[in-house]
Amino acid sequence: MEEENCLNEVVRPLTKKFEIIQWIILSILIFLVPMIIPQLLSALFGKTSWIAANSQYVVGAIVNTVLITTAINVKGFKQIAGLITLPSISAIASGLIFKSASIYTVYMIPAIWAGNYIFVYLYRKLFICKKVNYILSSIASIVAKAVIIYTCFRILALALNIPNPMLTALNLSMGINQVITASIAAIIGFGINKVYSKK
Repeated sequence: MEEENCLNEVVRPLTKKFEIIQWIILSILIFLVPMIIPQLLSALFGKTSWIAANSQYVVGAIVNTVLITTAINVKGFKQIAGLITLPSISAIASGLIFKSASIYTVYMIPAIWAGNYIFVYLYRKLFICKKVNYILSSIASIVAKAVIIYTCFRILALALNIPNPMLTALNLSMGINQVITASIAAIIGFGINKVYSKK
């Protein structure tokens, strides 16, 4: 019961109409970003540029920002679950971020969903429900997400024979990159929270 109540608490309550509009905008954003951003960066900076080759940083920061927005101002388990699952489906379906390693990331979908859920839930539980400081809430949520995803990846890496170049790339993607992109998102999310908090 307490968990259900926490999932319905937000920084700024919206009317039903604006709740739906907010959810639609966030859904479109979080689904399209993994498909569009890598191609956009390649077109703007060239396929061989550092930023195009490392588009996961940009995509991850945007996706995690949407997840933080979800944590602070989206009500209900179904709405939250939808936003948690969309980015990994989009990223793997498009194959633009993980490229040839996408086949291995399919096995990681449940772990990514679990990591995203814990990320969103801890933010909400600590920052919204328990009124814990934003920075401490961010650190706890980021660490929990990274630990879940990276631990599951290491178990998967032991179970599958992943070629070494892909193993190295995925090790980075499922490890430190999770911390980096979620930390960038936490900084952006701080500003978003201030906007929502204005009466």
